[in-house]
Amino acid sequence: MRDAIAAFLLGYPALFSIVNPLSGAFIFRELTAHREATARAILARRVGIHALVVMVLALWAGSFVLAFFGITLAALRVAGGLVVAMSAWSLLNSPDKRDRGSPPDIEHDIALFPLTIPITTGPGTISVAVALGSAHPSALPDAIRFFAGMTAAAAALALTIWITYRSADRVARLMGPSGSRTVTRLAAFLLLCIGVQILIAGVEDVLGPLLAHR
Repeated sequence: MRDAIAAFLLGYPALFSIVNPLSGAFIFRELTAHREATARAILARRVGIHALVVMVLALWAGSFVLAFFGITLAALRVAGGLVVAMSAWSLLNSPDKRDRGSPPDIEHDIALFPLTIPITTGPGTISVAVALGSAHPSALPDAIRFFAGMTAAAAALALTIWITYRSADRVARLMGPSGSRTVTRLAAFLLLCIGVQILIAGVEDVLGPLLAHR
């Protein structure tokens, strides 16, 4: 039990810091502003569920999937950093481009992309989750407790995402239109910085060994 709690206390802050659901909630509201409140609530729940699936798969099987396809963590970071940075750049320069009343049958696709990937749990979250999952103990009982704690951390973060995204309208009303617009731009800029940082980390992973042998 103590090992599971330790894993939870390790996993939740690490995942929370990269997901940043508080700033993500304003981007979520910006992209879904022309939908009805009920539709946004449904989307928030779907994003939370999708985020949980992404994090759990990355924690439990991420390293094996990358190894199976011959993809390095550096390649994931480079590609993911580019995707996140381009999405953030689009949001930053076109903040008023919103999805205007898409039909209900494609809301699920919107919840998965781009709301879940890459905005909420993108390549940065996946790489962190893969790194956390790769550090599991070798002994089976310890590994089970470790993954139980990590899975609980992912579930708690998914619940946090759902609550913050669903509450974005209330916070925006309290802040007013100008304050909400400012925070949305700041959130998009932070997302751009995260994407660039992920890209830099990937480039360093690629070039580091090459420069070390020179």
